[in-house]
Amino acid sequence: MFATLSRVVPVLMLGHFAASSALAQTDYFNTDAGRPIRVEDAYAIERRAIEVQLAPLRLERERGGTYRWGVEPEIALGLLPRTQVEIGFPMVHTEGGRGVRTTALAGIEMSALYNLNAETRLPALALAADVVIPAGPLGPSTSIPTVKAIATKTFAWARFHVNGQMTFADDKATGGTTGIVPPANAEFSRWMAGIAVDKTLPLKAMLFTMEVVTSEPLQAGAAQRFDVAGGSRIQLSPRVAFDAGGGYRLKGDEQGWFLTTGAAVAIGFPWAPRR
Repeated sequence: MFATLSRVVPVLMLGHFAASSALAQTDYFNTDAGRPIRVEDAYAIERRAIEVQLAPLRLERERGGTYRWGVEPEIALGLLPRTQVEIGFPMVHTEGGRGVRTTALAGIEMSALYNLNAETRLPALALAADVVIPAGPLGPSTSIPTVKAIATKTFAWARFHVNGQMTFADDKATGGTTGIVPPANAEFSRWMAGIAVDKTLPLKAMLFTMEVVTSEPLQAGAAQRFDVAGGSRIQLSPRVAFDAGGGYRLKGDEQGWFLTTGAAVAIGFPWAPRR
């Protein structure tokens, strides 16, 4: 399985960075969590829009040679002005010692984001709420709720984003049906704080971004994490955006590198009124 991924991921990233121009709207401008970095901006998708995230992939390699990857197809809906709701179905594959491999559903994730204001002299602000409910062998043993505050400020030369997140659960919630913390839920944190900067190339409908993130794991006694990451997004067509990125965990119990890649297709509600 990993041999196949090691061939596919470089090809996807090469195609991403080789693209020279695109017919553009602005989906490439909207940095969702995990696409390609964890820190996101304060804006929701357009009202009456539907965004289908086509199996965004995250591949990780920890020290000691352990690999794991996760695929989380999601659907985002712009139900109300400046509001989006999402539902995701994370699937996780792990490769441990002695040839032990596991692939399973790791819960069901539901979230909502509300953009409080557009940017003026003040940054754009947003609030988000998320809950992962038990589902599948690698899902949490109980629901794990999270709240997040987001700020975005745009300057002539770059945009800056700040995210702060709190999770209301203890380490027992990540135990799953086996009582052992599955890799899918090892990334849950009691709190997370991150800052990111991005630069857009409007004529090419492309965005480059970098982040610094620190977090405290839910697992008791686990070391605080410190991650750095970067990536880019590009609008391949008016409806399709592609992203790719990578990073490294500098501090924590699971140090190692990770890669991300994914795509999203934007469509409208079939019953949306014509303008």
